[in-house]
Amino acid sequence: MADFTPEQMRRVHAFAEQLAELAEHQEDRWKVQTTDGQIFLTLLSPTAPHGLNVVRLRRQIEAQTPEVMALSDTNMGDPLTGLTKVPDLMVIAEEETDGTAKVVNSRDVLMVVEVASRTNSLTDIRDKLHDYPRMGVPLYVVVDPRKDKKAVTVHSDPSEGPDGTRYRKKVPYAFGDTVAAGRWTLDTTTLKSYPADW
Repeated sequence: MADFTPEQMRRVHAFAEQLAELAEHQEDRWKVQTTDGQIFLTLLSPTAPHGLNVVRLRRQIEAQTPEVMALSDTNMGDPLTGLTKVPDLMVIAEEETDGTAKVVNSRDVLMVVEVASRTNSLTDIRDKLHDYPRMGVPLYVVVDPRKDKKAVTVHSDPSEGPDGTRYRKKVPYAFGDTVAAGRWTLDTTTLKSYPADW
């Protein structure tokens, strides 16, 4: 991974913001995200199982903690690293939300949940696992509905080490398990896996 100066990261972030604004005016929906000086554009084409999983998890989170909001497909940025992401779900205390901000400050986020896509799962499983602890996200839950996985993994305890800032705790679960994720308990019995012929 290349090291970038704060000025270079500021320029990458500014350019990503311009792309995100352009993307808002397109007929198709796009995610604009950055990682280590690179900008990634992803065409949003969520499948029914993906969307159902996101909605079912959002409902559980908000039912258990009415003082939070679980936002979907909302821009999140880190003022320290300059990284930007658009998580499937980010959980933030309602009192911390700023209705006038272009992006949610990642340092205010309590938890991020990503549902791995059929075609781009490496982004959620590898790239975001590297970036989210650096962005100050304390809890990262990856739901993997692929037919050969059907798993939920909870990553927590981000801290600095010889390999940089990483999540130091990883707890795997299978679909059907009750998942402990910070202050939340997630029932995974209603999660949908991707069809076997995908």
